[in-house]
Amino acid sequence: MCSLFPAADDPPSTSDDAEAYVRVAVERGVDRYPAGLLYGIPHGLDIHPGHRVKVPLGSQTSFVVGTVVERVSPEALDAEAIDPRKIRMVAERADDLPALPDELIRLALWISSYYVCPIGIVLGSMIPAAVRRGTGLTRQLLVSPKHPRPDPLPRLGAKQQAVLSALDDIAAEDFPVLAKTLTDRAGVTGRTVLKRLAELGLIELETTTTVEARARVGSGLTDRSVSLNTDQARAVESISSALQAGFSTHLLFGVTGSGKTEVYLRVVERVLDAGLTAMVLVPEIALTPQTTARFLTRFTNATAAVLHSGLTAAQRHAEWRRVAEGEANLVLGARSALFAPIPDDQLGLIVVDEEHDPSFKQDQAPRYHGRDAAIRRAQLAGCPIVLGSATPSLESWHNATVTERYRLHRLPERAPGLRLPKVTVVDFAEERRQPGTEGVRLIGPRLGQAISGTLAGGGQVMLLLNRRGYANYVGCPDHRCGWTMTCDHCDAGMICHQSSGEIRERWVRCHHCEAQLRLPSHCPLCKKRSVVFGLGTQRVEEELRRLHPDLVLDNALVRVDSDSLHSADDFTRVLDRFRSGEIRLLAGTQMIAKGLDFPGVRLVGVVNGDTSINLPDFRAAERTFQLVAQVVGRCGRGEASGEAVIQTLHPDAPAIRRAAEHDFEAFAGRELEDRSRFGLPPSRRLARIVVRESDEATTLGLAEELQRRLLPLIPSDRIEIRGPWPCAISRIAGRHRMQIEILAESGGELAKFLAEARSYGVFTGPLALGERVQIDVDPTSLM
Repeated sequence: MCSLFPAADDPPSTSDDAEAYVRVAVERGVDRYPAGLLYGIPHGLDIHPGHRVKVPLGSQTSFVVGTVVERVSPEALDAEAIDPRKIRMVAERADDLPALPDELIRLALWISSYYVCPIGIVLGSMIPAAVRRGTGLTRQLLVSPKHPRPDPLPRLGAKQQAVLSALDDIAAEDFPVLAKTLTDRAGVTGRTVLKRLAELGLIELETTTTVEARARVGSGLTDRSVSLNTDQARAVESISSALQAGFSTHLLFGVTGSGKTEVYLRVVERVLDAGLTAMVLVPEIALTPQTTARFLTRFTNATAAVLHSGLTAAQRHAEWRRVAEGEANLVLGARSALFAPIPDDQLGLIVVDEEHDPSFKQDQAPRYHGRDAAIRRAQLAGCPIVLGSATPSLESWHNATVTERYRLHRLPERAPGLRLPKVTVVDFAEERRQPGTEGVRLIGPRLGQAISGTLAGGGQVMLLLNRRGYANYVGCPDHRCGWTMTCDHCDAGMICHQSSGEIRERWVRCHHCEAQLRLPSHCPLCKKRSVVFGLGTQRVEEELRRLHPDLVLDNALVRVDSDSLHSADDFTRVLDRFRSGEIRLLAGTQMIAKGLDFPGVRLVGVVNGDTSINLPDFRAAERTFQLVAQVVGRCGRGEASGEAVIQTLHPDAPAIRRAAEHDFEAFAGRELEDRSRFGLPPSRRLARIVVRESDEATTLGLAEELQRRLLPLIPSDRIEIRGPWPCAISRIAGRHRMQIEILAESGGELAKFLAEARSYGVFTGPLALGERVQIDVDPTSLM
């Protein structure tokens, strides 16, 4: 193998020019060579796997950056009949970053292979942009005396003598000393005098780099000393017994409020006591401060690093450096924290909390699943991994109960003193037909009474509606006309939004391409005045403000969604106010349904339990069950009992009925049977290829050409190709979308088929991977 396109005017490199050889993964979409391109290392350049380097590529006159994947011996070149004279040379190190650990490089190779993404793109995504750019980096000059000094001393000026005198007054254990500190003591300015003394051989100078910016951690929590119940103690002992036994995967299945976090804490404690590092992953940035606070209040002597995209650039750089330099023994964060550069052989445990959450799936290349990549990282590190959830993904449940690849630990009861909430399912259509309900809008009589009673009794309320905006339809009131407003660039409806000021302005926005327009006042077809209908969190907030004006006056009613919050810190401040009791009623989207623990919450209301149940996606029922069950579990975590009210138009839907009964196992059993009957994951593995183009006919032609390329590679009936057909949303941002689905009996067979497709050049030419053709292995959404 040789580097791509050697430039004609480059002087040829010979084997004598190179000290050794390396494979470099350039940060480009080069997909021909799975382990990177081959380059030579010039004499005197200290390069190891994991270092970032600058290399020539193609006919470009400038250099590109890549990561060294492995060293290659001259004997390997001979074995592959590679002519060393055709190999181009590494130019230089790209920066002074520590080398990526070998475990991370091997993880990158696996992600590249399994998720069908060029290795350079994968490795480039593992290092935060703030680290690559050196954001927040401070360079400091350090001074040490050089011994023995020449005798006699060379002729020195007054300033030079003053510096040497100041140097002699510093204790030996305080070296090296900052140059600024030394010159201040000597009463001189500038560094010229120091450079001259170094030239004379009297002092030694060295430069160090530091990043001074710490991530904000959660606050306001106190460590609760609790006694484990029988199920918790059994789980702790079983998982802990595996800490010294190498890799193993554990599914901690416990009802909401059963004390899963306490199990994590007890196992992590044993890892830290063994001198190893623990990694804890959560699905949402917003949950990181709460999780960090829980762990730091327990482990006051631990050195924690927090990694997620909500940090400032300087904070991300500082936290990453602390991990890379071995200063942190506890790493916490969202999906990207999986790539924390923990030194080899130091990782002792990985915890993935709320493992079912689709936020763990990356929606851009590389499209890895954080949970599954974490399992692979634990396997490479030879340590256990714990997946925790009250509503496990059906993939994890299948692996624990059908194939038994995971060890299952059950926590069937809430922690001592806590009870699961009483759940009422309200048939909203039937309720609105009852006499006296003509004015009912979004909050029905049953839910409205529960809200008023809870607030009167001093409790707190959480309301869920997983749909942001004010109304999800804009249209003509005349059904004979039938006009509804859709996005000019997408095959999707426009969503009405409303401002929160005294003057309520309305506009429409597409939630797929973010196009925004003024709300039209009239129907463009029949000229009747347009109306908005449907519901969103802004409309729920408006109705709550009308029903509870006292909360508005006290600023005790808050809406939580991506429109009202602009950063993770905003959400953290809202949660702190809710924890203190300052906020009495919290209404929002799925952001409030995950992992939050507030003892004051006595009522949870689901305004509409049907927002996802009818989506054209085979996971719709699973998502509905998880969302409803998770938000219901937010109440009843204090001394007072909890209550939940679910408004729905489908009261007999199995997902809603089983969620109300707190019966995950019954729901999962039936859903797995249905999936197996139709050959859907987890009984089989799925990859989805989406072809996008601005012209519909071109899109269809490319998709059909892709199908023609794939069909001859099918090895047996264990691989099935479906499609091409239009995606559920057939056009987004002006691009038509067609999809092909590939189903395989196992993950290994799917990976092998896709690897053969890459090696046979299926994804080349107009079908090259990128903006036009995208592959999603194990997709969590088919929209």
